Amino acid sequence: MSSRRDSPPRERVSFGLVASAAALALIVVAGVFAFVQMRGSDASPAPSGQSASPPAVGPAGGAGFGAADVDLFGRRVDVPDNPAGQPLAQTPGTQKRPTDSDWLTAAPKGMDGPGGWQRVYGVSVPFSSSDGPARIDGGLAVGYAHTPQGAALAAAQISYRMNARPADRDLYARQVGVAPQQLAQFDRLVSDNKLPAQQPEKVTRFLIASDAFQVESYADDMAIVRLAARGPTVEGRQTWLATRLVTVWQDGDWKLKPVTGRPQTETLTSLIGWTPW
Repeated sequence: MSSRRDSPPRERVSFGLVASAAALALIVVAGVFAFVQMRGSDASPAPSGQSASPPAVGPAGGAGFGAADVDLFGRRVDVPDNPAGQPLAQTPGTQKRPTDSDWLTAAPKGMDGPGGWQRVYGVSVPFSSSDGPARIDGGLAVGYAHTPQGAALAAAQISYRMNARPADRDLYARQVGVAPQQLAQFDRLVSDNKLPAQQPEKVTRFLIASDAFQVESYADDMAIVRLAARGPTVEGRQTWLATRLVTVWQDGDWKLKPVTGRPQTETLTSLIGWTPW
């Protein structure tokens, strides 16, 4: 931090622009499902010759990581050998219970160590040792705990992965609660080469880890979760951009509920009342 304060004004302005772009990227994450409602002419084409199918990945297991890296804010992010991610071993008895006073506000366990944040398809996604995801199935992170923490993890994982790989049909069909007509529209856009199979690094580099989450509402069948991504410093004060996502419990796991219209966002100047990951 001291090197940033000692930087010349031009460098400070540049860093602020980067931070702003990182925060704005979270809007894109929340609104990625609008792809299926856009006219084909409005969507970005996939690179020529690139398949919309996810690449084949090996089984998760072993140490599972290469050299660690850092994100735009200098925070650690691990790079898994499996491009779809490396789930952490789940520790029994560490999930919160409804009778716990911090049932809605506790952070998932194991995220402050190696593998807690991983670069998957270019974006930073969270893995816990308490609330999942517990495994990789067909390139998808699945097995989230039926808890507020599991819902928050699923919201971050699925939305960021969808933004990184908009044409990933398995992800859209299996982990987003879409209606048949939405899936049919998605298939048409993919067939017309209107959805990119993989976003370029110039996009994914801004999809960094959110700083905190907040569970606004929780029930066994649905959870409303907000994610707060770091934004620029304004008049000496740090800001965050909060985006609201909805998860639904279906088929024994959390899925995202598609958003319609503009995502609900809010600029914050404090994370009081939020849960840091």
